[in-house]
Amino acid sequence: MEGLGWIAAIIVGALAGWIAEKIMKADHGLLTNIILGIIGAVVLNFLLITILGATLGGWIGQLIIGIIGACLLIAGYRAIRRA
Repeated sequence: MEGLGWIAAIIVGALAGWIAEKIMKADHGLLTNIILGIIGAVVLNFLLITILGATLGGWIGQLIIGIIGACLLIAGYRAIRRA
């Protein structure tokens, strides 16, 4: 997560993972939510920087990026599991 320290990244990642869990109607634990939020944010930040050359900054921006990224990861996992 761009511009956030480790503790802030964990907090924002946990919150993003929890919100994504509620949006996608999934059932995960706290550790999975943290991992989904952080990895989702890292992946989506990479894609945004590669495609657009920029990403959202600050806590709120990274929370939004983390939520969208975690939702994409959950959807991808579900698609792979069905196949």
